[in-house]
Amino acid sequence: MIVQQYSVKLDAFEGPLDLLLHLINRYEIDVYDIPMAELTEQYLLYIYAMQELQLDVASEYLVMAATLLEIKSKLLLPKQEEELFDEDMEFDMEEDPRDELMNRLIEYRKYKEAAEDLKNLEEERGQMFTRAPSDLSEFISGEEEKVNLDVNIYDMLGAFQKLLRRKKLQRPLQTRITRQEIPIEIRMEQIMSELSSLQVNERKNFLDLFPYEDKEHIVVTFLALLELMKTDTILIEQTQNFSAIFLSLKKGESTIGHS
Repeated sequence: MIVQQYSVKLDAFEGPLDLLLHLINRYEIDVYDIPMAELTEQYLLYIYAMQELQLDVASEYLVMAATLLEIKSKLLLPKQEEELFDEDMEFDMEEDPRDELMNRLIEYRKYKEAAEDLKNLEEERGQMFTRAPSDLSEFISGEEEKVNLDVNIYDMLGAFQKLLRRKKLQRPLQTRITRQEIPIEIRMEQIMSELSSLQVNERKNFLDLFPYEDKEHIVVTFLALLELMKTDTILIEQTQNFSAIFLSLKKGESTIGHS
């Protein structure tokens, strides 16, 4: 069987600092007292998930992984204090190896928050018009579309990690089942078809899209979901952190190319 290789590059990845900031916010980590062991472990899990999906992992992500491991190793070493001969002077304490990373994260967060503020101002300005107000009540829909903006690419990668662990535990000891390779475009159409068959206000659990055990099908399905996210075709909702992720079709969408 010929193994089909997929190489996908997504614009949703903004860099290693963005991923670290996402982990800090998600796990409610104090940026001024970073637990390097926990943060490094979670960061490496995300990198592993990206590599499993054969995504184009930029070298800056790997450089950051090496940096985290270096900081973690320094913290494991016993701290040394050089006692000066002058009794009136204090000990010369070593600097915390996390300081540089902490400063970079704080600075990055400031720029990200500033960018978000500018984006909000742009959206507000886009709602301003110079013409006289008109009655638009006939164009107002009775039901507003729900969009959960808290689910991003990193949340999907976290769900993919859980899926891999779950499939590994449920994998039978012996299996001879083989499945034919399918292109991402066809899998996207299949997912759209599944979502379009849902009843009104019904949603589909993220895990229910992965009924098969083979890795190729799992990877293709997940990449198809990411492409549907990128084209803003599906709705992805999560009530709270670490809870189940649900999917539904956006209004006006039916099948790819036939919306």
